[in-house]
Amino acid sequence: MNDEPTSDGDDETGAGTEGPADAERGQFVVTHADDDSAVLKAVDGGQVHTLASNPDLAEDDVVEATLTPEPPMEVTWRVVEVASQRSLSIERSPEPPTELAYDIAADQPVGEVTRRERAGEGELHVLTLDPGSVADAAAEVAADEATRTVAARAGARRVELRLDDEEGVLSVRYLP
Repeated sequence: MNDEPTSDGDDETGAGTEGPADAERGQFVVTHADDDSAVLKAVDGGQVHTLASNPDLAEDDVVEATLTPEPPMEVTWRVVEVASQRSLSIERSPEPPTELAYDIAADQPVGEVTRRERAGEGELHVLTLDPGSVADAAAEVAADEATRTVAARAGARRVELRLDDEEGVLSVRYLP
């Protein structure tokens, strides 16, 4: 008789009989996606997971999912369950920063960033920069994986960049 414990499919990872020790459940940002594969980066910890196939994910999606290693070599992963999925957009707004952003920038030195929770949901980051360098900084923020990670943690669906190049103010708004 075998005394090994058996799984009834109700383990806490939600992975069923897939081996709970190997399953990883978490929130991920899709950093690359094509028809055949996708690459997910864990929001907590930053571990990168290459999927053996793409279960209809797009770049800049944020997913709450359970992953397991793909046998036999276990160097790629597969999605066992997707609990939630949302698209993330990052866009430059034609609007200038808000009065609050200007007030925050006025009290901080050049090169500093202030992070605040928004009224309601999301976050606000205000960067004070040298005048004339804000557009380049906004492009860097838009391309940065860290921006996507912050958006995922904040529950954002949209990241709005508002800038004033003459005043040296960049406002990054993480919006639901």
